[in-house]
Amino acid sequence: MSLDNLTPKMIVNELDKYIVGQASAKKLVAIALRNRIRRMKLSEDIRREVIPKNILMIGPTGVGKTEIARRLAMISDSPFVKVEATKFTEVGYVGKNVESIIRDLVDISIANIKSKMMQEVEDIAKGRVEERIAQSILPGKKEQKKQSMSDFMQMFTGQKNEEVQYQNVDYDEIQKRDELIQRIKSNELDDQEIEVEVEEEQVPSIPGLGPDMEDMGLQLGEMFSSFMPKKKKIRKMKVSQAKKVLLPIEEEKLIDKDRMIQQGIEAAQNRGIVFIDEIDKIVSRGSSSGPDVSREGVQRDLLPIVEGTTVSTKYGPVKTDFILFIAAGAFHVSKPSELIPEFQGRFPVRVELQPLTEEDFVRILVEPENALTKQYKSLLWTDDVDIKFEESGIKCLANIAFTLNDKIENIGARRLYTVIEKVLEEVSFLAPSGSAWSVSIDENYVKNRLDKVVEDKNLREYIL
Repeated sequence: MSLDNLTPKMIVNELDKYIVGQASAKKLVAIALRNRIRRMKLSEDIRREVIPKNILMIGPTGVGKTEIARRLAMISDSPFVKVEATKFTEVGYVGKNVESIIRDLVDISIANIKSKMMQEVEDIAKGRVEERIAQSILPGKKEQKKQSMSDFMQMFTGQKNEEVQYQNVDYDEIQKRDELIQRIKSNELDDQEIEVEVEEEQVPSIPGLGPDMEDMGLQLGEMFSSFMPKKKKIRKMKVSQAKKVLLPIEEEKLIDKDRMIQQGIEAAQNRGIVFIDEIDKIVSRGSSSGPDVSREGVQRDLLPIVEGTTVSTKYGPVKTDFILFIAAGAFHVSKPSELIPEFQGRFPVRVELQPLTEEDFVRILVEPENALTKQYKSLLWTDDVDIKFEESGIKCLANIAFTLNDKIENIGARRLYTVIEKVLEEVSFLAPSGSAWSVSIDENYVKNRLDKVVEDKNLREYIL
């Protein structure tokens, strides 16, 4: 469906397919996404004045904060990057610089555009791959030429004559080549081994750079690699493998790199979404020295990026004015009001996500399109094991997960992964057994495998 036709209700319906509950958070992110679509329809003079309203999500771990942001990006086909606030330090301290967030977003955005452009030229690239494979199987005779002054000049200009000239190419040879290409297309020669010439990517490392200079080191390495001659290597492989190896190489030759970078930067600037997790961990606790200085410094370093600034990347300057920032944190120890006032003002939209109930756990196991029960059923079906999750078994799994969250530590829906993995441990170990069989997961089955662990305090704290 076209992005222009997405209404807030439709966005919420899409989110409901994968996330249970949290209606308020879904509503707010749906409005934020629709406002982006509305902004793109405005005239240029008004559009530049309309900035996105950044969102602060408050709620315990495992309730769907990250998943809501990630699914929103997938629905809108927007460049998306998730970062942990605790990985960054203020300028002058050892650690990652906050500007690397935008560089990562641009890299992801350009990679997305590149993937789409490569799909557009896939058919043409397949034809070139088949010709290269045919050339490897049935090489023509290259015309022998004496080295001329033009060849000598090519060493300095870097321009090469890609045309391959053949001697005495008759119609029989052309027909043989066409027949060979048809056989390659029909996968008749997939098991035949051939020799293929491929280029090896070499990115030199810059020694002596600390963690805070890591991004600069990568950029310098890539810059130097563009000046270095490509090292070619002859590899032996089957035709089926050669098709997979050569296809992206030929696709990359066909795409317009300048247009790819331009569209990637534009997508990052106007449709990018940055999710900053663990934002509560950089809240200062009142001390004027020690780690609190660095925590507050991270907030101050994030301010210009969130508010709108220009970040230098290897592709050129990137503006952050219209990037949507979604921050999230549990705020168990601290409160949102303890963030520095300037930072609070950059996140005007706030929403509190509710802890999951036992009923929510039941729904999580059944309703989403990627529900855990559906995943395990599909996984074990590949080994001829038919898993049937009975209603009593699902309720028992939900009850145990909810109880464990209450007794040990509330980790939200992530507890379900631990519980269901323990229940199906034996089945996963025994499969495949050589013949098809089925297992019914009911209340008795679940209790037989978990009761001892749940009742023993030491076991449940270490195993579940």
